[in-house]
Formats: sequence, structure tokens, C-alpha cells
Amino acid sequence: MEFFNTIFNAINDLTWGWALVPFLVIFGVFFTVSSGFVQFRFFKRMFRVLRSDADADPNKISAREALFVSVGGRVGGGNIAGVAVAITAGGPGAVFWMWAIALIGMCSSLIEATLAQLYKRTTPEGDYRGGPARAIIHGLGENYRWLAVVYAVCLIASFAIGFNAFQGNTVAGAALDSLGVPRLWTGIVLALATGFIVFGGIHRIAKAADVVVPVMAIGYLAMALLIILINITSLPGVIIDIVANAFGFREAVAGGMGAAIANGLRRGLFSNEAGLGSAPNVAATAYVRHPVSQGITQSFSVFIDTIIICSCTAFIILLGDVYQPGAEGVDGVALTQQSMVSHVGSWAQYYLTAAILLFSFSSIMYNYYLGENALSFMTNNPMALNVLRVAIMGIVFLGAVAPGATVVFSFSDPMMGILAVVNLLALMMLFPVAMRIITDFRNQLKAGVSKPIFDPAKFPDLDTDPTAWPDAPGRTPAE
Repeated sequence: MEFFNTIFNAINDLTWGWALVPFLVIFGVFFTVSSGFVQFRFFKRMFRVLRSDADADPNKISAREALFVSVGGRVGGGNIAGVAVAITAGGPGAVFWMWAIALIGMCSSLIEATLAQLYKRTTPEGDYRGGPARAIIHGLGENYRWLAVVYAVCLIASFAIGFNAFQGNTVAGAALDSLGVPRLWTGIVLALATGFIVFGGIHRIAKAADVVVPVMAIGYLAMALLIILINITSLPGVIIDIVANAFGFREAVAGGMGAAIANGLRRGLFSNEAGLGSAPNVAATAYVRHPVSQGITQSFSVFIDTIIICSCTAFIILLGDVYQPGAEGVDGVALTQQSMVSHVGSWAQYYLTAAILLFSFSSIMYNYYLGENALSFMTNNPMALNVLRVAIMGIVFLGAVAPGATVVFSFSDPMMGILAVVNLLALMMLFPVAMRIITDFRNQLKAGVSKPIFDPAKFPDLDTDPTAWPDAPGRTPAE
């Protein structure tokens, strides 16, 4: 066991330790500048996905459902505990750098989701599958299949297995601390609920997310707005503190500006997953008229995760008096929980427990689908899929009832590090292709087309699936 820990720690140091975060930032800036700040140009269009589309096929995953599944994955315990950790270690200035990396990451997410949509394939059931693994195969060629397999293995290991164990642990811990519910009962209920959803496939996951995610996001946002209104006179001072600490004018913690940047960037990237190659797997399931449409939607997902939800947690903490800059004390979920209680009373701890339950359950659904999609890339054996579903139920249960057992899944972070490296390599090599698709989208908008349509015939050199684009000129849905 010690040998494996040494290997995983080395991988973690080589990726997250010093190289990966700067690369994600540098590539995000490169994508932003090279694309002409595309995430800001299309910002107004992002909100269109929240409206129901009368033309959408009820038998397909809609753009809005794909958005909520991805938001459900991005928004998790990191938005509650992770933000608190970032503020404790980096001071209020960390919040500013979380915002900065989110604005840059919106472009990275747009690029990777656009490519996932471009190279998606129609399944025999009429659904769509895609993501970085398939983009590598169809965009870079069979010579890179080994890279796609590495990606798929790391996706299963990190998200489907490792992170689901931690989500189970988070829910059970919150239920035990605030409600006194034994871990065993929480584990049983969570495992059964997980089984009910995952055995229904992506359609049931999408329908569940369409209900759970708006409830959890709006509920948490409502609590944050209440706290902000209660402390409205203190809000300007908090914002000034965030900016001042971000640039080292006021050093709240040891390390000053450096600590703020490091913790803000790291926590922001962990939270919104932009550029890590996870969300594109969900983005590819959506029925849309043009790949860039779903790219814009996934860019919006990053905005919701960090600019909205993470900011809610930050203001809950910074507007209270529980957090003391530079002082040793409460951290993580406890800091967020105690801050909320200090604002509105002891009932808030139960409210936060419910939020954690919804956040974590939505993440479990999302993590499972990432594993399913990766497995489908490597094998079409239905038995393998059912084994994965049962295994996920067992892993969620184990994480809930045996908190110490989650140490076994410490390989998840280094595996995600490798996953991100592979995804970044593919994004850099396929970026020119993404720009061609974005240019096509822009040209149609300039020509007065309000809802651009992707026509595979205009890109004969690209290995696309014409059946995945029923709205293309000359095609009918039956083709």
C-alpha cells in the first residue's frame, strides 16, 4: 500500500503540485484571446437555454437538461467546503482569483464542449455519446487511441469511483453531525437512491437533474441573498477586502497575495472543472442545432458554479464574524455552517445539511454518467455496464458507512491530474478545428440566422456523424 501511495503522491505532485494549475490558466488565457473573448461575446445567449424550446425533441436530452446535469456535477461539496478552505488558507483575496479563473475557464469549457458535440456519435437507441475520448479518436485519428484509453481509465478511476466515495462520505457526515442519523442508514438510503437513478440511464439522470439542480441552486441562492440583505451595509467593505487582499494591499494570511492567488485558482479550477475534460461527456448528450450552442451552455455552467454559487458561500462567510483572518480555528464545512448559523440561527445547520445532500447527490449522478460514458468507449458489453452500476452503489455505501475507507480512494486526485493533462493536449491539437466551428457559428449570426445550424457537408474533412445532426440542410429526422 505504501508503494502505491508513493506513486500516487508523485503523480499528484507532478500534476496538481506545480504544473497543471499554471497550464490550465495559461491555456485558458490563450483560448480566450485567440477566440476573440468568445465567452463574453456570447454571454447574452447563455441565458436562452433556461427557456423551454418548443422545437426540442422530447425523446432527446435537451440543452437545458444537459446544463443541469453538468451544473449538478460542478456544483458540489467544493462550493460549500472548498470555498471555506480557500478563504482560510488564502484570505478573502482568494475569492477574487476564483472569479478570475472562472471568467477564463468559461472559454476553456466552451471549446471542449464544442469539440465534444462536434465529434459525438448516435447510439442504436437514438441517443448521443461523445466527450474527449471520442474527440481524440475522430479528431486526431486512430494513432491516438492509446491516449483516449488513458483518458477513459482515468475518468472512471477519478470520478466514478474515487469522487463518489467522497460524496457518500460528505452526505453521511453532514447527516450524522446535524441530524444524528447513523451513517449506516444514510448509506443504505443513498445507495438505493443512486441505484434507482443510474439504472435508468442518462434519460433518468437528466430528468432527475432537471428537478434537483434548480431546487438546490435556487434554495442556496435564496439563503445567501437573505444573509446579504441582513448585512447589506457591510457588503461594500467585504468587496473592498476581497480586492485589497487579492492584490496584497491587505495581507489577511501568511503568504499574502501569493497565497490568495494559489488557493483561489486551485479551488476555482477544482470547483468548475473547466479544462479538465469531465463536463464535455455530458455536453455531448444534448440535442442541439450547432456544436457551439452547447459550448455556450457549458460556459454558462461554469458561470453558475463559481460566479454565483461559490460567491454565495464566500459572502456567507465573509459577512459573518466566525471567520477570523489568519487565525487557527474552524475550517471547511464547519466554517460555512457556523457562519450561516451566526447570521440566521441554529435552524440553518439543517438547511445546510439538506443543501449538502442535494449537492452531493447531483454530483453522484454526474460522476456515474462520466464513468458510464468512459466504459461505453472501451466496451459495448451490457454486463460491464451493470457491473459498474452495482459497483457505484457499493462505493457510495462504503464511503458513507466507513469514513476511514475513503483514504483508499486517494488515487482520485492524481488520476484527475492525468485526465486534465490528456484533455489539455487534445484541446491544443484540436483548437484550430474548434475555431473553424466557432467561425461558422459567428458567420451565420452575422447573416441574420438567429439559431445557427451545423451542416456536416460544409466540413467534409472532419470525421463527424451526419446522423447526429438531423437539422442539417437536406436531412430529415428519420434519416
